Amino acid sequence: MKPNPFVETALQYALSYVGALDGTDNRPLPSSNDAQSDAASTQASFRKFDLPINEVNKTGLGSSAALVTALTGAVLEFYSSQVRGLRQKPLEDRACLHRLAQLAHCAAQGKVGSGFDVASAVFGSCIYKRFSPSIPEQVGPLNDASFGEHLARVVQDDTIWDYEINSHRKVSIPHGLKLVMCDVDCGSQTPGMVKQVLKWRSENQVVADRVWDELQRWNDELADRLHGISEWQEDQSFAGLSDNIQQVRRLLRTMSSQAKVPIEPEEQTELLDACSAVPGVIGGVVPGAGGYDAITLLIEDDENTSTGLVKLLESWKFGKHGGKVRLLATRGEMEGVRVEPVQKYSEWIKIG
Repeated sequence: MKPNPFVETALQYALSYVGALDGTDNRPLPSSNDAQSDAASTQASFRKFDLPINEVNKTGLGSSAALVTALTGAVLEFYSSQVRGLRQKPLEDRACLHRLAQLAHCAAQGKVGSGFDVASAVFGSCIYKRFSPSIPEQVGPLNDASFGEHLARVVQDDTIWDYEINSHRKVSIPHGLKLVMCDVDCGSQTPGMVKQVLKWRSENQVVADRVWDELQRWNDELADRLHGISEWQEDQSFAGLSDNIQQVRRLLRTMSSQAKVPIEPEEQTELLDACSAVPGVIGGVVPGAGGYDAITLLIEDDENTSTGLVKLLESWKFGKHGGKVRLLATRGEMEGVRVEPVQKYSEWIKIG
C-alpha cells in the first residue's frame, strides 16, 4: 500500500510537536462519503474502501486540508491533558492548531497553495490573507534530529506569523440560501495546476496582476454583499449575487485560458451554466484551484430548487466520456473545527 502524504505528514508533525513539548503510533481511517467520488452506492456516512487511499478520487471538498486539520487537532486534543507544554486544548488555542496544520499541509503538498482551506477548516468562515511562504522553511527537514524543537519554536513564535484572519466579520450564507456541491467523478492534481498558474503569473506579471487585482475586487464585493444580506437582510432578490458570481467566473476563465490550466474547463462551464439556469440557483463556481472534480453552487434553500437540480443532474453526461454528476448531501457550514461525539462514528468503528 502506498503511503498517503497528508496522513503521514500530519501525524509526523503533530507527534513531533507534542514530543518536543513533552521532552520524551498507525490505524485505519474512516472517510466521509461526500469526500470521495465513488461512494454513491452506500447510505452509511462512512465506509471502507477496497482501494489504496491514494487511488480513491476526491470530490474537491478540500479534504486534504480537512484531514490534516482533523488529525492534528485530534493529536493535540488527546495529549492536551498529558503534556504541560500544550497551553490549551486545540479549540481554545486555534492559533496553535492552525499554524501546525498549515506547516504539515505545506510539507505534504510541496509548499503550494494559499492555505485558505486549512484556515477555514480551523476557524470556519473567514476572510484570510496567507502567511509568508518562507515561514515553513524555518522548520527544517523532517529527518533532522532537532526537527521537533525547530517545529515547536516556529509554531509558538508569534512574531514571525504574518497571516491575517478576520473571523469576526464572517462571510456567512444569508438566511434562505445554502451552499451545496456537485461531484464529478474525476479528480484534479491541484499542486501541478497551481504551479502552472504561478509560472504563468511570474512570466506575464503585468497582464496577470491586472486579472488578479480585478478578481480580488469582485471577490471582496461578493464578501461584502453576502455580509450585508446576512446582517441586514438586504436585497432579498439576490440578483446582485448572481451578477457578482458571473464576474468572478469570467475572470477565472480568463486566467484559465491565458495560463493554459483548466481552472474552469469547458465541461465545467457547460455544467455551471445549466445549473445556474435552474430556478432558485443563484450561481456557482469551480472551487479551490479549479479542475474537473466538483462545482459549488449557491442556491435557495427550498425543496423545489433541490428537486430541479437533482432532475437536471440525473440525465447529465459530463464531457466526452459521459461522466456522472451528483448533488452531495453535504452543505456549507460556518463553524470550523470542532470536537465530535464518538457515537457519531460508531457505525464505522463496528466495521473497522
